Amino acid sequence: MQVITDQVYAFSKDNAPCATAHPGEVLVFKTLDCFSNRIPDENTTMADLDYTYGFANPAAGPVHVEGAEPGDVLVVDIYEVEVADEGTIATDDHCGPLFEMTGYRTKKIPIRDGMADFNGVKFPINPMIGVIGTAPDGEDVIDGFVGAHGGNLDNKLITKGTRLYLPVRVPGALLQMGDVHAAMGDAELCGTGIEIPAEITVKVSLIKDFELHWPVHETFGPHGKWYVNASAQEFDEALKNASKELQRLLMRITGWDAVETYMYMSAQSDVELNQACKPCEVQLSLRIGTPKLPGFPPLVG
Repeated sequence: MQVITDQVYAFSKDNAPCATAHPGEVLVFKTLDCFSNRIPDENTTMADLDYTYGFANPAAGPVHVEGAEPGDVLVVDIYEVEVADEGTIATDDHCGPLFEMTGYRTKKIPIRDGMADFNGVKFPINPMIGVIGTAPDGEDVIDGFVGAHGGNLDNKLITKGTRLYLPVRVPGALLQMGDVHAAMGDAELCGTGIEIPAEITVKVSLIKDFELHWPVHETFGPHGKWYVNASAQEFDEALKNASKELQRLLMRITGWDAVETYMYMSAQSDVELNQACKPCEVQLSLRIGTPKLPGFPPLVG
C-alpha cells in the first residue's frame, strides 16, 4: 500500500505527481492540519502566521492515476479517516459573520476515544476531508479555494464510507487531499473546524467517458443519497450551479423533461451548506442531496 506524504499548496496541472496509482489501488494520504502544523499552542494565533500561498491548507499528493484522461470521472472510496489526539480551532479578524467582535484566538481541543472535549463538553468526532480534488485544466487553484475540480469543499459528509466522484480534467487526474477536521458544523461559521493532522485511506477507480461538471458524492445505507457539490462567490449562483447539474444528471437517468425534473427536485432534494463563513474571500460551497431512485441507474456511472 502506497503512503503519500508529499504536500502541495495548489491544485495545478503543472504539479509533478509524487506517486502513480492504478485503478483499484488503495492509498494512504498522510496530511497536516490546515495551518501546516504551525500552531503548537494557544499562545500562537493566525496573526502570527503568513496565511498565504505556500502555507494554508496543504494537501497530500498529487497522485497520478493510471489511465485517467480528460472526460473521465475519478472515483474515490473513503475507507478510513484517522485523526491525531489534539486539534485546533482558531479565529481571525476578517472571516465569519461575527468577525468584527472576534479577533484572533486559538483553542486546542483534546481528542480521546472518539470524543472531542470543548471546555468539558464532550461530543463525538466526525473526521471529514475538507480539501480533496483533481487538477483543473486552466489556472492553478490554491488549496484553500473551491471550484468545479473540488478543492476546499469543506463538506462534512465527505468522510468514512462516502464515495466521491471527481471530474478528470488533465491526464492522470492528479488527486490530492488534506485539511481534515475532527468535527465541523455545516457552514464552518468561524472559518475553522477542529483542524487536525490525519491519515486518510482511500481506493481510487475510474469511470470512463462520463460528463461531470461538478463533484458528486454518494452515501449509503437505508437513507443513502446522491449529492451535487457546487460553489460560487454568492449563494444564488452556487445554488444555480448545483441545481443545473443535479437536474442534468437526473434527466439522464429518468428520461423526464427539465420542468418535471425541477418539480421533483423541489419535492425531494435538500439544499445544505458546506462552507459559508462569509464574509470571506473563499467562495460559498453547498450541496444538494436527493434520495436514490429504486429501479433507476446510478446518478453517476
